Amino acid sequence: MEIAYQAPPSTPLKRPLSQRINFRMIFFAAVVLFLLGSPVYIFLSEKLTGGIRNRGDYLEVDLKAMSSFEMDQVAATINDIPEKWRALDGKRVALEGEIYSPYESGGQVGGFQLVYSIAKCCMQGPPKVQHFVDSKVEKGKKVAVYGGLVRVMGKLHVKLLRDEDRVKSIYQLEVESIEPT
Repeated sequence: MEIAYQAPPSTPLKRPLSQRINFRMIFFAAVVLFLLGSPVYIFLSEKLTGGIRNRGDYLEVDLKAMSSFEMDQVAATINDIPEKWRALDGKRVALEGEIYSPYESGGQVGGFQLVYSIAKCCMQGPPKVQHFVDSKVEKGKKVAVYGGLVRVMGKLHVKLLRDEDRVKSIYQLEVESIEPT
C-alpha cells in the first residue's frame, strides 16, 4: 500500500488592511480616544497655563484656581496671596463664575460678588475671602443679573481690604460686561 503525499494546506492570504478595518472600528476608536483624550487635555492645559490664558487684549483666568490657596482670614498680608495672582493687579480679565447678590432688585445690580460655584465653593467649612471677587459696576450704571454661570469682563485689582477684625476682600473687579455662558 502506497501512501500518497499531500502538500500541507496553503496558508490563506491575508486580506488587505482596507478590508479588515470597517467604519464601526474607526468610530469605536474615535469615541475611546475622545473619552480618554479630553480629560487628559483639560488637565494638562490647566497645569501648563496655571489657570491664566492670554487671549490678546485680556487674560482668561480660572476663578477656581485663583481661589484655591490657604490664607489666614484674620492676619493675612498681601504676601500671603500667591505671586501669580498678585501679578494680575490692574490687568483686564475674563472670569467665569456665579453671581452672589443677595440684595439685588429688579434683576439689575450695581455690585455683586463673583464665585466659581455657589454650591461647591465652601464645602470644607465657612467661605473664605479668597473665594469671592467683589465686583462693582461703574457708578450710576447697573447691569443685568443672570442665574447660573456667567462670564464677567473687567479690570482686576488685587489688594487686601480689612474690616475691623479680619480681611474683608482681596480681589476687586471693575465690571465692564456680563454675559451668560
